[in-house]
Amino acid sequence: MTAMIARRFVELEQQLEEILASKTHRNSSYTGSSYEHIESDLVLNWGVKVKSLFERLGSEAASQLKTFIEAEEYRSFDSEVDRLKRLRAIFLATKEDFEGGYLVSYRNLVQAEVFSNELEQAEELFRNSYATAAAVIAGVVLETTLRDLCSTHELEHGSLNKMNDDLAKVGAYNASQKKRITALAAIRNSAAHGKPEEFTAADVRSMIDDVERFLTATLQ
Repeated sequence: MTAMIARRFVELEQQLEEILASKTHRNSSYTGSSYEHIESDLVLNWGVKVKSLFERLGSEAASQLKTFIEAEEYRSFDSEVDRLKRLRAIFLATKEDFEGGYLVSYRNLVQAEVFSNELEQAEELFRNSYATAAAVIAGVVLETTLRDLCSTHELEHGSLNKMNDDLAKVGAYNASQKKRITALAAIRNSAAHGKPEEFTAADVRSMIDDVERFLTATLQ
């Protein structure tokens, strides 16, 4: 999710610079003086996409979204270039805050702490040769993370495998990650149904590490 938003910021910044580069000079029919001109539909199109991105960031970017909407309002003697420059300043400031980690939600911070504690429990169980119990706990963390991702992407909750399929379809992560989660789900299901013969201690060790990496990528 975070990677998708970061990529979208880069795409919109590139589009912004392309729009600014498209400006031309025209002569005013009222004063005869020259002014910079940008097609209004380009600014409108870009603005809609930026607001959609800010909305995806949730309450953490609420003030930035409000400021952006206010800056869209026309002012006396405004040109599209003037409006776009105002919007550009807000967009770049928000992008900088996002890249600096200042728009990470408190909820994500709490989740990261909770999940970290649960994975520590899984680690402790694994070290004490309770691999099956460790796999169950790691599986719970994985499933809860997928549920949260489904909520973010407005997808229905379901089985671990169904959520994995749905999230991959909407681009929440790539095919490689989907394949790995499918493998983790198999270990989790075997552990939950008391079938330790279907996995090894090494599988559980890798599972804990993989879930931790997935959490880091998802909640950062």
